Amino acid sequence: MEKTSTLDYINQMFPTEASLSGVEPLMQKVHNEIRVVDAEILTAVRQQSNSGSKAKEDLAAATSAVKELMYKVREIKSKAEQSEAMVQEICRDIKKLDFAKKHITTTITALHRLTMLVSAIEQLQVMASKRQYKEASAQLEAVSQLCSHFDGYRDNPKITELRDKFKNIKQILKSHVFSDFSSLGTGKETEETNLLQHLSDACLVVDALEPSVREELVKNFCDKELISYQQIFEGAELAKLDKTERRYAWVKRRLRTNEEIWKIFPTSWHVDYLLCIQFCKLTRTQLEDILENLKEKPDVGTLLMALQRTIEFEEELADKFGGSGSSRTVTDGFEETDKTENNNQAVLDIRKKYEKKLAAHQGNQDEDKDLAVPGAGTSDKDERMICYIVNTAEYCHKTAEELADNVSKIIDTQLADAVDMSEVQDEFSAVITKALVTLVNGLETKFDTEMATMTRVPWSTLESVGDQSEYVTNIKMILNGSIPVLGSLLSTVYFQFFLDKLASSLGPRFYLNIFKCKQISETGAQQMLLDTQAVKTILLDIPSLGKQTSGAASYSKFVSREMSKAEALLKVILSPIDSVADTYSALLPEGTPSEFQRILELKGLKKADQQTILEDFNKRGSGISQAPIATSAVPVIPAVAPNPAPLVSQLSGSVIASREDVLTRAAALGRGAATTGFKRFLALTEAAKDRTDGPFRKLFNA
Repeated sequence: MEKTSTLDYINQMFPTEASLSGVEPLMQKVHNEIRVVDAEILTAVRQQSNSGSKAKEDLAAATSAVKELMYKVREIKSKAEQSEAMVQEICRDIKKLDFAKKHITTTITALHRLTMLVSAIEQLQVMASKRQYKEASAQLEAVSQLCSHFDGYRDNPKITELRDKFKNIKQILKSHVFSDFSSLGTGKETEETNLLQHLSDACLVVDALEPSVREELVKNFCDKELISYQQIFEGAELAKLDKTERRYAWVKRRLRTNEEIWKIFPTSWHVDYLLCIQFCKLTRTQLEDILENLKEKPDVGTLLMALQRTIEFEEELADKFGGSGSSRTVTDGFEETDKTENNNQAVLDIRKKYEKKLAAHQGNQDEDKDLAVPGAGTSDKDERMICYIVNTAEYCHKTAEELADNVSKIIDTQLADAVDMSEVQDEFSAVITKALVTLVNGLETKFDTEMATMTRVPWSTLESVGDQSEYVTNIKMILNGSIPVLGSLLSTVYFQFFLDKLASSLGPRFYLNIFKCKQISETGAQQMLLDTQAVKTILLDIPSLGKQTSGAASYSKFVSREMSKAEALLKVILSPIDSVADTYSALLPEGTPSEFQRILELKGLKKADQQTILEDFNKRGSGISQAPIATSAVPVIPAVAPNPAPLVSQLSGSVIASREDVLTRAAALGRGAATTGFKRFLALTEAAKDRTDGPFRKLFNA
């Protein structure tokens, strides 16, 4: 207790002098309590002393137990290691025995196979020398299988020797087979009755050899069969267009005559099919030579007859080899007359055949173009096909008139006037027009992606003007991929028609595509103006790209006129806000109020700011085209001038008088030119020079 509390306690216990008489009893009580506490402390100390000794004894016992446990663990580990060494010692001998057994088994198997291989090769050599083809074919397969087991022993001299010997035997068999087949078709097959069976067995040997051997044998056989055909129809007498039917009769007769003989070939070889393919290729080459060497134009009747017989022959081939699974004989396949049900399928087969030939002729060039040209979905093969259609229709259009003249000469004079092929010619003309329009539409479809890309360019956030945009480069790549092909395939007249249609479509489309863009800043308008100039240059180069420049002058004027509208539109967007209405009326006098409102939106004006300008623009109404522009003192050319002479005099006075104001406006239009060089200023002024009307044209004339 604190000192103050002790005094308070004493004062509380003995408040008066009379109460001091109780001091002695209290002291006696306190002494008793002290003695009790001392006794308890002594007992606790004694107990604690006894507990410490016991704890030491327990700790010592635990330490001893741990040491004994560690000793036992080490003893167990030692015994385990001894057991492991004993097991490994026991298994070592077992592994050696197992490996030895495996190697002995492999060696015995290899030696057994080697013995079989040596014996089989010796037997095969005997069979090859005796031309025992049937037995040799089975032996060839057995030897090939045995040789495959020794692929891992190629470095072994004995295996190498056996392989070389097997290779030589196969070469001997090949030479024997080719030698025996050389007698086929010489008449020996009728004298020697077993020759056909002998050659049939030889085919089994060919199947057992490499596939290249079979291909070489069939090719040699087909070439040999066609030697006589080539000699007969290359002569002066039969190398004519009117003898085409006899060519097909020759191969039909050849197939019928040798039908029984050719049964020696396995059906999987398709010898008759491959022979017909070789025949068709050779016939095509010879007919091409005949047509190229004609000194005068072929007779239409002869040409049509040859074409008809060729189509009929192709239909017969398609009917026989079209994969219908029919088991008809060769004779039935070529002499069947009722082909109505199969005509459609035959036509499809023939078309597929020529499409494959066309694809093979074009090779990888068309594939590379398809990969290099952006947006080339509607393909270059289709463009070529359309050009072929145009040329064919043009030929038929011209031939129809000649056919009418020839028929008029043959029939009675009274009926000659009734022969009229004008309707037929009109049909072919319609086909040509539709095909050329399809070409234009197809080319425009290729531009869809680039036009969409143009609208997605962030024209409002461009920081500087650079080179032409990517979509312009892609447009050039598309034209570079298509125009040279079209120019090489289309005649001058139809290529010029195609160019006119393309220009009349692409120019306005580019103009309208500008309106589809979002907000256009001043820098964005300068970049787009540069792109427009680049597109204009690309379009003007199309005649040279197609290598047909005869009608380029009119086409160039048309392109310049159409693209100048897009240039004028961009100059309006570049013009200051206070003079945008005047500039629009001056550069685009044929414009509409809705277009003008859209231009204000492209410039980024808010609705409230647009209202004042639109009201001022609408107040002019229909008379705006005849009223001079107040802000720049430049007169506006009316959309349709009722009296050109007063207008010219008005221009010569007012335009020249306000020349400084016009130059000020031109400087305002090209404010960003300083950032991109002198060529930007030229880009802004060249379009104005190209216009045939308008105040800027008069300015340059002055």
